Amino acid sequence: MTVPLPTGTTRWRCTLCGNLTRFDVTRSSKVVEYLHLDLAGEPKVEEREVLSETIESVRCRWCNAVDKVELVDRPGAGS
Repeated sequence: MTVPLPTGTTRWRCTLCGNLTRFDVTRSSKVVEYLHLDLAGEPKVEEREVLSETIESVRCRWCNAVDKVELVDRPGAGS
């Protein structure tokens, strides 16, 4: 089961313990990055374009529940 990303009007909530703030997210991304290597060879990402991204799972950090996260409205989002 995939969980959609929160938006400006929604947030994640664990249905088991009620956690609203701490989650481990496993995601797959396909990106194009522009790397700049300095003269010593140290890389630095200067630009990053996300081509696609999929959330594979969201785990609650408080109770370790997997697939128990839902989207709920943020307080004041309907105002």
